[in-house]
Amino acid sequence: MGGKDCMEQELFTELRPLYESRKDSPRVIRIKIRLRDSIEPNAYRYAVDTTMKRYPYFCVELTKKDGRYIFIDNARPIVITSSLRGVELNSEDSNYHMIAFCHEDDWIAIDVFHGLTDGTGVYEVVRTLLYYYCTKRYHVKYDTDGIRLVGDTISHKEWDDSVANRKDLPTPDRSDMPKALNLIDMAGIEDDKKSMVYSIVIEEAQLVNYCKCNGASPTSMVALLMSRAIAKMYPTAEDTIRITVCVNQRNALEAPLSHHSLVGGAYLVYKDDMRSLSVREQSDLYRNMLREQTTKDNVLKGVASQVGVYNLILSKETDEERIELVDAIGCLTKNIVTVNLSYVGKGDFKEAEEYIRDFRTLTCPAANGITVEMAAVNGRFTLDFIQTFSSDYFVDAFMKELEGNGIGYELREASELKLPRIRLPWTK
Repeated sequence: MGGKDCMEQELFTELRPLYESRKDSPRVIRIKIRLRDSIEPNAYRYAVDTTMKRYPYFCVELTKKDGRYIFIDNARPIVITSSLRGVELNSEDSNYHMIAFCHEDDWIAIDVFHGLTDGTGVYEVVRTLLYYYCTKRYHVKYDTDGIRLVGDTISHKEWDDSVANRKDLPTPDRSDMPKALNLIDMAGIEDDKKSMVYSIVIEEAQLVNYCKCNGASPTSMVALLMSRAIAKMYPTAEDTIRITVCVNQRNALEAPLSHHSLVGGAYLVYKDDMRSLSVREQSDLYRNMLREQTTKDNVLKGVASQVGVYNLILSKETDEERIELVDAIGCLTKNIVTVNLSYVGKGDFKEAEEYIRDFRTLTCPAANGITVEMAAVNGRFTLDFIQTFSSDYFVDAFMKELEGNGIGYELREASELKLPRIRLPWTK
């Protein structure tokens, strides 16, 4: 199989999400998939066990050595539960793994600590899992090109941390961003503490065609439509509407195979002088902002800025000091972002897509209120609006913007956000 015989990795990029995690806001990614038929438990057990043989770097346990947090090999079985409640990660219930699986009726789910990987990394696991499940459950013939399978030689490039020891990063730019519009403050819903998910489905062909007509990508178009909706709600607001778009840093780091969480951000600002422009003109401006901020040099500057944060965390001696620092950084971040938007790209789950009825991406919502997770699977875009509050105020405004631009949609589900917890090493 190749790769490494054993693992001992000191946490670096993983530190911030670890210290950001709280009992009620765990830094967990949940991929939740509804399949065509009820889940067959034996086939699912086979698929999970076989899949995890291909990803030894996800079979780890968090421990402390010489005052440092490290991941070490964890040979205990991966836990599968027959309830979508899932299990607490890094606990006895999960065999001290940072990843777990569950199923219920026709749904399956994968839960993983966001410091261990990101959406791109989880999608690799999903491709492998669906391959083994569908071939076992349905005896379907499968195109295996682009799917990581047991028996592959696992390149060290999948294992290696491409950030921790990087010495040639450019100096990050120093700039003061104007305060971003805070949706919770503007709507007066500070006391609404019930986290919700609103899942909107749009036919892929329809959205892609609309994007082509306006010279946009799906990412920049959804960011623009959200910006337009907010601008109409608050036409006289003084603070800036700023959408943060997640950026995959792998190509800039020349680490396309890395399993690590390598996510930066680009900022799309809906400026006052854009309001009177056409959608096409606005789209051109957003596309240019995104293109400029995702050049290799600018992405690496973003990495350098993150490295500065990780080193600052390491400079603190105690967990309490590190938590306090991360909280302070979170408060600063909250002031510069209106909405977070994340899109990994098309799922490309091969023949398994015909068995997928729903595909959801769930994460801990941003402190400023809304994170939108986009997925493109089996001919449909799913936009999961993940909120720290229950009101449908902004989702409704976004749907009206879709209608105003002739884009059909379905509000597939509104449900309370439920993510499994992470047992944090400094708590009892």
